[in-house]
Amino acid sequence: MSGRPAINLAERFAFSDRFKDLFRDGMSLVEESASYLDGDGRTAARTLSRSAALLYGAESMRLTTRLMQLASWLLLQRAASEGEMTREQLLDEKKKVRLEALPKPTPGAGWELMPEEFSALVARSIALQNRITTLDSEIYGENRPGSDPVDNPVNQQIRLLQTALGALRER
Repeated sequence: MSGRPAINLAERFAFSDRFKDLFRDGMSLVEESASYLDGDGRTAARTLSRSAALLYGAESMRLTTRLMQLASWLLLQRAASEGEMTREQLLDEKKKVRLEALPKPTPGAGWELMPEEFSALVARSIALQNRITTLDSEIYGENRPGSDPVDNPVNQQIRLLQTALGALRER
C-alpha cells in the first residue's frame, strides 16, 4: 500500500460528465417548473376549487423551495469542480443549503385534483431530491438525523477490505 487515501467514488462523480448531466437535468427542471408556475400552472390554478387551490398554492411553495435548495447545491458542486472555490469554501457555503429540511409534498385529500403537469413536476423534483441527498451523504459522509448509515453489500465489502488490508499493514 502506498499510504494514499482511498478513492471516494461519490466525490469523483461530482467532478464527472455524469454530474454535468445531473446538473443540466436539475437546472432544466428548475426552469421548467418556474415557467409552468408562471404560465400554464397559474391558468390551471384558477380552475381549481377553493380547497384544491389552497393545496396547489402550498405545494407550489414547497416545490419552489425544494428546487431552489437543490439548485444551490448543484451550483456549489459545479463551482468547486470548476476550481472556482476550494473544498473549505464549498463546505462553508454548503452549510447554508439545508437538504435534510427540504419540504416533501403532503399528498392527501385533494391531491388527485392537482393538474397532471404540476403533479409530474413535483414527482420529478422528489426524484431529484432523493438523488442529490443520497449523493450529498455519500460525498460528505453525513448521516441525516434519525437515519442509520446505509449498510449495503458494497459497504460491507469495503469494511472487510479495510479490515483485511489494515491487518496486513500491521504485520
